[in-house]
Amino acid sequence: MKKRNPFLTTLFWIFISLLTLFPIYWLFVISVKPAVQLFSTPDLIVNNPYWGNYTEVLGNRLLRSYMVNSLVISTGNAVLCTVLGFFTCYALSRFQFRGKESIFFWTITNRMAPPAVFLLPLFLLMTQVYRVGDFTLLDTRIGMILVYCTFNLPFAIWTLRPTIDAIPRELDEAAYVDGASPWKVITEVVFPLCRPGLAVTLILTWVFAWNEYLLAATLTNFEARTLTTGLSEYVTTTGTEWGIMATISVFTLIPALIVFGLVQKHIVAGLTFGAVKG
Repeated sequence: MKKRNPFLTTLFWIFISLLTLFPIYWLFVISVKPAVQLFSTPDLIVNNPYWGNYTEVLGNRLLRSYMVNSLVISTGNAVLCTVLGFFTCYALSRFQFRGKESIFFWTITNRMAPPAVFLLPLFLLMTQVYRVGDFTLLDTRIGMILVYCTFNLPFAIWTLRPTIDAIPRELDEAAYVDGASPWKVITEVVFPLCRPGLAVTLILTWVFAWNEYLLAATLTNFEARTLTTGLSEYVTTTGTEWGIMATISVFTLIPALIVFGLVQKHIVAGLTFGAVKG
């Protein structure tokens, strides 16, 4: 069998990495250029960075409120979907009841459908059905947290079920024999063993909620508007402020890059947990 050349393999992956990271680098280059230089001859190397775009974004009270909204909505949705997904998968894994697989498949179909399909039903639910007096869920943080569950909860269930299925039921039975209650079995036996899968689910649902644009742009006006929707405010009839848009995009990338950098080993462990059954 012919051996692969390690030098060529390393060179190939370096090339792929540079190809993948170049758009992010070019986004940063645009963000540190004044408007008058954006349409001149492009320079790959930044000699005199212009930080005016960053000071303008950080000094904008409205954009700061959008960033807080994004953090609150993304974190709240990730925690809610992970908790609900964990208990749902435990029920699907440990209990036998009619239509179990059909329920699992039905939840996945929500993730397959394009988000635009749900815009009108969600709008009517938030403004008409779930209405108490003058209060509606439209343009509220709690409303957007629940809206994102439409897509992130099925993903959480799909991710966590193989993880919980891989935990032997004999461990549950041994705990019951020792006198443990169902709640203790869940919290002290199952939960610690599927922590890698829970970490992956929490991270990915957080990133999905953080990056989402269409639903946030349609179902929010001002109070719950997110950072990604703030990009559209700089596309006007008089022109597009590319530098500001690039700067906002850099700020949307930073939290996701930090999170993935800190927990990348848990991501690999969680995605492969339960993939092979002995």
